[in-house]
Amino acid sequence: MESPIIMSNLDKAPWREIPSFARIDSHLEQVNDLIHQALAARDVAGELSPLFEHLNACTGKLLRPAMVLLAGECLGPLTENHVRVGAIVEMIHHATLLHDDVIDDGHLRRGVPTVNRLWGNESAVLLGDFVLSRVFRMAADLDSSIAKIVAQTAIRVCEGELRQVVQRRNWRLGEDQYIQIIGEKSASFFSGCCRLGALLSHAEERYVAAAARFGLNAGIAFQITDDLLDITGEEARTGKTGRRDVAKDKLTLAVIHLLDTVEEGERPGVQAMLESGSESRRELAEMLRRRGSLQYAHERAEKYVTSAIEALAELPESEARDALAQTARFMADRTL
Repeated sequence: MESPIIMSNLDKAPWREIPSFARIDSHLEQVNDLIHQALAARDVAGELSPLFEHLNACTGKLLRPAMVLLAGECLGPLTENHVRVGAIVEMIHHATLLHDDVIDDGHLRRGVPTVNRLWGNESAVLLGDFVLSRVFRMAADLDSSIAKIVAQTAIRVCEGELRQVVQRRNWRLGEDQYIQIIGEKSASFFSGCCRLGALLSHAEERYVAAAARFGLNAGIAFQITDDLLDITGEEARTGKTGRRDVAKDKLTLAVIHLLDTVEEGERPGVQAMLESGSESRRELAEMLRRRGSLQYAHERAEKYVTSAIEALAELPESEARDALAQTARFMADRTL
């Protein structure tokens, strides 16, 4: 089956939508080229070519590789290893998206149909596994200390995903628990990227720690905002299937705030709305707006951006540091 890729989505450099990435544009091109080489359709049997061509055509904004590169540039010159690690973290991200679309029954990703929609869940899961196997091969050429951090970062992401699944329909989940979950699931990934970038530049430990704190706080802001987009975003704009968190009974910060603010007698009705069909979900989105829950979540994301930028103050002044701050703001302003 051929992949019906929409030509308007074949922009080979979507990261250029983010102004703060302009200074690392050539390095992101190298990251993208390395990913395409690692996942080249010519290296696999002919009948598998459409899957790999589809995967390579759906390039993302390369946020995670950009974190590696910008954090690295803050503290020293960029090297081939920065590019290689950037490709590795993006391929790990590729694999998680392939698996997430199976788990969440996602039918749209980066503006095009998902692998599971086109070729089925088995192909999507196995393709994700194949991508990870290429990651293992590339990581084997890294210094052992760097490879260990890559592995630890991937482990934490998986632990966070598992915790989120376990907490489905836990309508008593608190904000602190939610932050802990997304801190492992998403934010630890960004934190690991910044740590890796700094380490590859042979930075002092205090700078490595500051870069990691920046990534953690920026990553929390990113996930809070991503959860908001799942509720309020239009698929044509976000490029992915909407309202998957609600459909899968995953609690987000806005929903947690709503459940905390309603009267005890109202909770059963809200919970029923959370568990019901699409009509009630639209009603839920409107309730979240009326109760100020969407605004609350956005304000919390902004506070984590502030904390991220405060962590950057410990790094030497540079244009790369400014670009990281701009990137953190972008990560929290995607609902605007």
